[in-house]
Amino acid sequence: MSDRARTHPLAGVVGWPVAQSRSPRLHRHWMARHGLPGDYVALEVAPEDLAEVVRMLPRAGFVGVNVTVPHKRAALALADEASERARRVGAANTLTFRDGRILADTTDGEGFLRALREGAPDWRPEAGPAVLLGAGGAARAVLDALLEAGVPELHLLNRTAAAAEALAAELGRGRVRVRPWIEAGNAVEDGLLVVNATALGMEGAPPLRVPLDGLHAGQVVTDLVYAPLETRLLREARAAGAVAVDGLGMLLHQAAGAFEAWWRVRPEVDEDLRRAVLG
Repeated sequence: MSDRARTHPLAGVVGWPVAQSRSPRLHRHWMARHGLPGDYVALEVAPEDLAEVVRMLPRAGFVGVNVTVPHKRAALALADEASERARRVGAANTLTFRDGRILADTTDGEGFLRALREGAPDWRPEAGPAVLLGAGGAARAVLDALLEAGVPELHLLNRTAAAAEALAAELGRGRVRVRPWIEAGNAVEDGLLVVNATALGMEGAPPLRVPLDGLHAGQVVTDLVYAPLETRLLREARAAGAVAVDGLGMLLHQAAGAFEAWWRVRPEVDEDLRRAVLG
């Protein structure tokens, strides 16, 4: 590694696409606050190039990267070592490069629960069923976190039913009920907690075309999408009297774990950070 790489280390986020990511604003804010040199950049990497790019990054001065859609499962397979929770979930959102090795972790589940409890402090996991839309890398971490927290039953829906069935079989612990996507409107009505863990509704992605007239007071509804911050799901949830929790909180809290892994500093998630990320 060059002297410049040692004195100006890099971190970043790897995705496809990744232009919408707020992670550079987020990490640059923390780096400035803690007086850390270097930079945090967005890296748009096609799936077929992921392995080659990731293995080159340490030589380019990177200490680690966040991993986003669609690379979370593939990132775990590239690691030399993985945390127990990343192995359990089968996906990684954080890679750390240390002593010539790639270390994988997932902070998504922890970040999701911290954000949920911050935005809906009265939510109790044991109170009733949760509904989870999606079966990708983020959904895997959310499902695992909710079951760990004590949700008694989780209804899982995905446009590709086979992916939902496989996820339930792998991580469901007998508490996950897979329902067909066509039942999404009814499922949304049934859950005390409703989570959109798909990319549907994100800027540049197709909309979340799910009937939402069953949303009601007494529910907590959260969308992992944070661009836009106010999705149709959250807007209609608020109109129906439900507690709506936006996706920015999860982004902030999951990022804190990655930042600490790379820089050995635990950053603070506060209103200054939220304003900086929203720009």
